[in-house]
Amino acid sequence: MSIDDLPIAVAALYKFTPFEDCGALHAMLLKLCRACGVKGILLVAPEGLNGTLAGSDAALERVLAGIRGLPGCAALDVKHSRAADMPFHRLKVRIKREIVTMGQADIDPLASAGQYVTPDKWNALISEPGTILIDTRNDYEVTVGSFAGAINPHTHSFRDFPAWFRAERARLLGDGVPPKIAMFCTGGIRCEKSTAFLKAEGLEEVYHLKGGILTYLETVPPEDSLWKGECFVFDQRVTVGQGLAPGSYGLCHACRRPVNAADYASALYEDGVSCPACHGERTEAQRAGYRERQRQEALAAARGEAHIGAPQTSHEG
Repeated sequence: MSIDDLPIAVAALYKFTPFEDCGALHAMLLKLCRACGVKGILLVAPEGLNGTLAGSDAALERVLAGIRGLPGCAALDVKHSRAADMPFHRLKVRIKREIVTMGQADIDPLASAGQYVTPDKWNALISEPGTILIDTRNDYEVTVGSFAGAINPHTHSFRDFPAWFRAERARLLGDGVPPKIAMFCTGGIRCEKSTAFLKAEGLEEVYHLKGGILTYLETVPPEDSLWKGECFVFDQRVTVGQGLAPGSYGLCHACRRPVNAADYASALYEDGVSCPACHGERTEAQRAGYRERQRQEALAAARGEAHIGAPQTSHEG
């Protein structure tokens, strides 16, 4: 079966646009998604919306049509892909302070984001001598794949990025003419904010990959690709590869980090309880709680039910 024949449609989307009544918007989106049988994560904030949704093609198109009808959302940025199985356990629609959390109150991506670079121009930019290439994603995402030569800030969350840049600024930029800075993330939303942040810090030659890694993997031929590895996604597919084909990683349902074959073989791996990355971060009491959750999920699965405590990935994009 080819990728195009996979039965579940998946849409990663975001839009920066001001919303005045997030409560009413939340109610409308929740009702629409439920009526269409769509599952996934949708975040709503005064600055816009962000999420990943999955369902049948017809159901997803109905939801996207509804979202595009919202003020400022006609040009909604959507990345389409497909999955063999439903990649979400349930639907979550949440009201947040930010649709992607940076914690910098004065940053306005609508007014001051960096310059978009389309995937077909990206290789030339990051291959220029002197260009500084920064991966703005979290450390666990970078471990499964990135662009060759990209700097990994080793951040635990996107909120850590401003402090990292300020601490590393002198080392990165030096004392001469500021170099070009190129940044990228999964779908583009984090770079809307990170480039706006760098511009607020006084830098002008700031660029970001339009559509993010997902659009690059979908549109750039494998023989021309400078991407190495796979790309972490915030659903049960865990990772995707070139052409957005399903990846090879699984997910630790204790810490929600990606796990590979070596991790599964480790003595520290226990399904739903721990992996080599998180085993030392949890107490035995916490692991006992995870074991009980796993037991309850197995019982629910045997009854043909979805356990309410089934873990779900977070969302950044």
